[in-house]
Amino acid sequence: MAESRTIIGIDPGTNVTGYGIIECEGKKMKLIGCGVIKLGKAEISHPEKLKKIFERVSSLVKEFAPSEMALEAPFHGKNVQAMLKLGRAQGVAMAAGLAQGLEIFEYAPRKVKVAVTGSGAASKEQVAAMLQKLLIFEEWPTYLDATDGLAVAVCHFFQNKNLSQGKSYSGWDSFLKQNSDRKIER
Repeated sequence: MAESRTIIGIDPGTNVTGYGIIECEGKKMKLIGCGVIKLGKAEISHPEKLKKIFERVSSLVKEFAPSEMALEAPFHGKNVQAMLKLGRAQGVAMAAGLAQGLEIFEYAPRKVKVAVTGSGAASKEQVAAMLQKLLIFEEWPTYLDATDGLAVAVCHFFQNKNLSQGKSYSGWDSFLKQNSDRKIER
């Protein structure tokens, strides 16, 4: 029998951060939940938004006990300030997972869209529609950022379906422990 694992996917944003949680067993996945962390445009300062992202992602990790976290990497845009803010949002979400011992995986936005829809140019609506078919849910969330977070989790599932059959490393120390025969002493 295949081992069950839970994946949390995060689509970081400074106004709305989307998340999705799936449970995987073998080649099957099941929707556990999805939603958003709504931060608003100007109600609170940027550092306060980062704090809220960290706190909410930490509480989601405690509540659902995922074994892995998949994050959407910031896209390369022309607005450097926006990129910096997105990178910070991603960083605090990542830190929330790392603080609780999760393995972290990153995926480019285009890779997420390709994994879910087959097209790197798919719209948010197309991604949501495909997820609706894959995971069989009735209502679309109010914010498509929720399905974006869910798409990151599904992308990770598709990229790592056979993870339990292969090897996984959380860092160099983990790699060296599992591959002591490959270590070269100098």
